[in-house]
Amino acid sequence: MPGNPPTIYDVAKEAGVSIATVSRVLNTPHKVNPKTRSSVLEAIDRLGFVPKAESRDRARMSIGRIGVLIPFFTAPSFVQRLRGIASVLSRRDYELVVFPVDNRARMLSYLETLPLNRNIDGLIIVSQAFDQKVGTRLLENGLQTVVIEHFDPRFPTLLIDDVAGGRMAAQYLLKKGHHRFAFVGGSDLPEFGHDPIDGRMRGFCMALAEAGVDLPQESIFKIVKEPQTILTKLVKKGLPLAIFAATDLQAIVLLKEIRKMGLKSPRDVAIIGFDDIDMAEYVGLTTIRQPLDESGCIATELLLSRLDNPDRSIQHIQLPLSIVERETA
Repeated sequence: MPGNPPTIYDVAKEAGVSIATVSRVLNTPHKVNPKTRSSVLEAIDRLGFVPKAESRDRARMSIGRIGVLIPFFTAPSFVQRLRGIASVLSRRDYELVVFPVDNRARMLSYLETLPLNRNIDGLIIVSQAFDQKVGTRLLENGLQTVVIEHFDPRFPTLLIDDVAGGRMAAQYLLKKGHHRFAFVGGSDLPEFGHDPIDGRMRGFCMALAEAGVDLPQESIFKIVKEPQTILTKLVKKGLPLAIFAATDLQAIVLLKEIRKMGLKSPRDVAIIGFDDIDMAEYVGLTTIRQPLDESGCIATELLLSRLDNPDRSIQHIQLPLSIVERETA
């Protein structure tokens, strides 16, 4: 009937698929091939279809749901961000729903369908780079969203300056009197996520160049799968040596190999990491600290404030970096 809202039957007809396929797109999108999923989503957009929302039932309840889209949520840095998010939600009437991402297709399927399903009240996206179309769907469907480590001017964002962090590492090591340097930093994330490693490396190289120090290509390692091989190559060229590892986890792996080789840190090989995960203090790692727990707290507070007042101005927050000096450098 004219004037009636479109139904799932209308979407199926418009997309030329079965009702079951439309249902799968809405509920288990990663199990639908991308071409079919795209066709169904385009039909939904054209018709203005709104699925029956669990949120309507929850409106009569006392608890809401905040979704967190996060890659490899068992990695220490992501665990600490989740810890910050959970600490804020535990004081409010919201439950935490984690949407773990392990590949680009899974990421896109979540971002395409979460705004339509209406089964969360707000979303925090951690270390995921998404395009204009995905952002537009989030906005048009009214899903309040905060983004960590990816800039989109339409959403509240929390960012760190990875280039500045790399510069801080170089300047610290130069002040300690080092003359031989290396960079070790393979990406911890697959291609779908925000990758901070390149920025950290560029900042490190820039600061060294400004000090008149050349970092040869053979002293830059972007694959960390064979730390013993890396260290053997570097040590053969002479000691002492200073290494900037792009993440604490990579620094800790190198530190373990340094000790296996009978070398001392920082006497023979100084090493500085990046993140300041909990384990860094345990092993005495000097590192560039980014506020992991705090970023989760701030992102959640931003999101809840926008749920309370959707007309609040959009904020873009640059999180501070600092050097934590311990035993390794």
